[in-house]
Formats: sequence, structure tokens, C-alpha cells
Amino acid sequence: MTTAKDALNESTDSSARQTALDWLRGRINYERVAVIPYHERQLKLDRMRQLLVRLGQPDAALKIVHVAGSKGKGSTCAMIAGVLTAAGYRTGVFSSPHLERIEERFAVDGRPCSAEELVALVNRLRPIVRAMDDEAAAVGEPVGGPTFFDITTAMALVHFVERGVDAAVLEVGLGGRLDSTNVCLPVVSVITSISFDHMKQLGNTLVLIAREKAGIIKPGVPVVCGIADPEAQQVIAEVAREHGCRLIQAGREFTLRYRPAKVLTVRESESAIRNPQSAMASLDVELAIGGQVNTLNDLPLALSGAHQAANAAVALATIEELRHQGWCVSEEAMRRGLAHTVLPGRAEFVPGEPAAVLDVAHNPASVRALVETLAEFPAAGRRTLILAVSSDKDVRAIVRELAPHFDRFVVTQYLENPRAIPANKLGKIVREALKEWGKAKFGEPPAVVVSPTPQEAWQEACRHAQSGELVCITGSFFLIAELRSLVLQSTPKAS
Repeated sequence: MTTAKDALNESTDSSARQTALDWLRGRINYERVAVIPYHERQLKLDRMRQLLVRLGQPDAALKIVHVAGSKGKGSTCAMIAGVLTAAGYRTGVFSSPHLERIEERFAVDGRPCSAEELVALVNRLRPIVRAMDDEAAAVGEPVGGPTFFDITTAMALVHFVERGVDAAVLEVGLGGRLDSTNVCLPVVSVITSISFDHMKQLGNTLVLIAREKAGIIKPGVPVVCGIADPEAQQVIAEVAREHGCRLIQAGREFTLRYRPAKVLTVRESESAIRNPQSAMASLDVELAIGGQVNTLNDLPLALSGAHQAANAAVALATIEELRHQGWCVSEEAMRRGLAHTVLPGRAEFVPGEPAAVLDVAHNPASVRALVETLAEFPAAGRRTLILAVSSDKDVRAIVRELAPHFDRFVVTQYLENPRAIPANKLGKIVREALKEWGKAKFGEPPAVVVSPTPQEAWQEACRHAQSGELVCITGSFFLIAELRSLVLQSTPKAS
């Protein structure tokens, strides 16, 4: 029974959390601006280093795995952490952005920090940040003190020290070279992939983008690289050689073979939710690291898709490097870690009528991987796409990848971030893409429905859904953040 005292404490806790959130939201936050700057004037690593010095250099007390990449870095971080947790290591993960609550960014052994811990972290940083703001103002520094991402990175490091983690897995926010996380000295650096994304900030060729990602490479620190493009591979290899780093390269030191899960009916999918390992994909990985060859067969993979198998191989190569450094991780821990690592919004299948797949894909390469993964989900009828995209993305390339694979199109824009491309403008781009190839498939291009909000887009998809239809929701992390809870609550289950 909830007492009046409990209710008062809960109200006080909620008020303190809201105060902390309001302060964080008042900082410069490049996740929430239409145009993201990317140069030393705004993204000052010296500012981040100074913040950590004033906090007692929490990063120096941590064994850090540092993960960059155009796509797959969040999943790779989660799988590395899942395996380490299964092996008995207390493991922290700093990730961004979050889907529902900011506490998700600071997780230990898969559990987000509590609201009370969040408030305590903010209260610890506020006076230090205020002093840095005053000092910046005194010298006319236009950006001021630490940014939102500087602060949340520091919060993660402090939280992990306070929780006594054995390992901290840090996901790069943007690029690598100028990212706030790049002040750390890791035990291993990881670069998952290179593809075209954030080109205004990182460059318009894979070589230029690779060079920005390679900025996380530190002297003497081993590098695990999952990049497939030969030119981008060469950039990483050159930087690793210049820094005296051992390079563990996909296709050379580690290889994989992926076996998709059996395509299930909707009823089988609902059963698989109760017994998830019965319907998992699997992979074989061969690792040749530190003079040892380790072959692992039939590893269960909870995350769907060949791209997730590639991420899993990068994660396992990272684990194998840690084993080479003396970490104790059994094959059983690798199996359990991969089998239990799930991430909301990564090809997340929600059975029902209509069934839905939610995915945070937001660049051409990641939506291409999503399209390939859709073949692993049940769909007895047509496919509908709900799409919203950020204006700083290669919108036309994203639409070209998606458009041929859907029979119905509902475009919208997310509301809680100003980076969304307006729904009417996105609708025009989709219609133009459909005209290019639509007649070959449809005779006449299908209609495109423009819905002003994500909620109305979902209602539109449900209102006209046919039996066996699959609704795919994608294009932005921010779209999934706004729609996921609604989809989970409102999808009528198949009988």
C-alpha cells in the first residue's frame, strides 16, 4: 500500500529528476540542432579533459573499450558488454542517444542508472560546469563551458567508477577524432564499419570518413576493425601502423558465417517471445588473434540480420583480444552473452495484426541492411513503410534503398527534435523515387500518405492494414523513440 509519505517522496524524487533534466537540456546539445558543427572551435577535447581533471580523472581508473563506426556501434557495444557480464565482469555501457529515458545512456550490466543516481551525478557536475562557464565567459569563449555530450560522457565515467565496474564500453557519439569520448586511453579500440553518414561533418568519401573514425586510435592500443571497404581498410591500417598498434582486421584475423533463423509464422513468433533461443539465428566465427586460433560454431544470435552477425563477429574479436590480454572469458559466456543481448529498435519485431518491425536505421547502408533482414520476419501480406528522416542525412539515397521493397508508404516527421525533414517535403522525395522505378513493379506508383505526426502515421497504417501485413517503422532513432511505446501498447495481437 502506498502511504502519503511514499507519495511525497516519489513526488520529490520526480521533481529533482525534472530539475536535473531541465539543467541538462539547457546545455548546448548537438543531438538537437538542425546543423551539427564539427570542428575544433565547438568540439574541444581540451574542455573535456579539463572537466575530467576537475572530477578527479575518473577515466584513469577504468579499463575502457572504445567503439566507433558509421553503423553497428551500439549493437557491438551491447554484445561486448553482454559477453563480459556473462563472464562475471561488472560492465558499464555509455551509449547515445536514448530511446525513452536518459538513464539508458548509463547502464551497468544491462540496467540503466536509477533516477536518484542521475540526480546525484548532475548535482556533482553542476558546480564544476558553472565554474567552467564563468571562466569561458571571462575570456570570451563563444561556445562556453562543457556541452551536453561532454557532461553526459563525464557522468557515465563517474557513474562507472562509483559502481565499481570492471570494464567500461564507450560508444562514440559522432565521428571519432573530436568526440568527447576520445579523451580516454582504452585497452582496445574498435571501429565497426564505414559508410556514408554525417558527410557534411566527416567528409564525402569513405576515405575521409575513415580518417575521422581512425582518430580514436591511440599509440600501442590494439585495434579491432570490422570495415569491409578496401580503401577505408587501408586508412585504418596506415593509422594503426603509424601508432604502433596491432590491427585485428575482419576477413583476415576473424571471419564469420551467418545462418538466418527460420522464418516464423506470427503464431510461432509469439511462442518464440516466450522461448527466444528456439528461433534465433546463429553464426560460426574463426578468430586468429595473438597467435591462437579459436573456432566457435553455432553461436546463438538474439539480434536479427546478417549485419548483426558482422557486429557480433567484431564483438567476439574484441573479446578474444581481451582474452589475449588476460581477461577470463569462456566460450559459454560468449554464447550466453550473444543469446541474451537484445536492443530495442534494432530490427525489433512486434507480432500482431498488423505486425511491426521497428529499426533505428538512418543512413543508406543501415536501411539496406534492414531491408535484407525483413526477409527473416513473417509477412503473409503487403508491406507498409512508416518513414521519418533527419534533414542532415542523405535522404534521397535512403529513400532509394527503401522504396522498392514496400507496397504502401506513410511519411511523417518526428516532433521532439528540430532535425526532422518536414513531412510534406519527405513525401515529395518519396513520390519522386517511386516514379523512377514504380511502374515496373506496380504499373502505377502507389499513393504516398503524409501524416503530420508519428502517432497519426501509426494510426493510418493500422486503420488500413490488411491481414498478414507487416509495418516497418524506420529512418531515425528519434522516430522510434516517439513511436515505440505506442506500437507496443496498441498492436492488436493475432488470435
